[in-house]
Amino acid sequence: MEILRCMQNRSAARNTFGPQTQIQNWTQTKNTRRRWFMPMALGLLLIYVLLVVTLMLLYISHKTERDRMKMRYMEIVEECNETLNSLKVNYGRLTDEREELQKNFSKSFHKGTSRYFISSERKNWTDSRRFCRDRGGDLVIINTEEEQRYISSIIIKNTWIGLSDADNKGVMKWVDNSTPNVTFWISGEPNNAEGSKDCVQIVFSYPFNKNWNDQPCTEERRWICEN
Repeated sequence: MEILRCMQNRSAARNTFGPQTQIQNWTQTKNTRRRWFMPMALGLLLIYVLLVVTLMLLYISHKTERDRMKMRYMEIVEECNETLNSLKVNYGRLTDEREELQKNFSKSFHKGTSRYFISSERKNWTDSRRFCRDRGGDLVIINTEEEQRYISSIIIKNTWIGLSDADNKGVMKWVDNSTPNVTFWISGEPNNAEGSKDCVQIVFSYPFNKNWNDQPCTEERRWICEN
């Protein structure tokens, strides 16, 4: 009996480690692996998503910065073009003014503290005076015989001076509103013929001491400025 019981116990012990137990162990191992696999898979998926999002954000940021830099570059190019065009316009204007000065003033002279500019073109008396004033001077005022002699020596055509009675008929005044203290009229001048001769010119072909006469201010003559 003891021998039989011992054999039964051994048989029961062998049955404990039989196929059924192995199946149960394999199933438990599989379930354990499945429980670990799901979190790992989710973790990897999350890392992948974060990586994709990060790359997208970097791309968007890079594209935005590139577009901003491109826009700024275009703005700088436009500003440079505007500046260049402005410089070209200013250069052209200065060139035109220089050419006009060279055209209008064929000669300049200094005597004492006075500076004289003689034009090479012709304008009426009003436009001649405007030209002088726009450049910081005015039509010449002659106060002495010495100055009269000098002015007469440097002109080569009939030339406007800064004397007229346009504001008050019969009362000749210089452009600074002073009255002449010396005069050098041609004999019989000023005659105000036909009542329209209000501005004074120097007639270059007459002697210096008698070469003024009055003419209509609308006639065109050369002129002499004084600064």
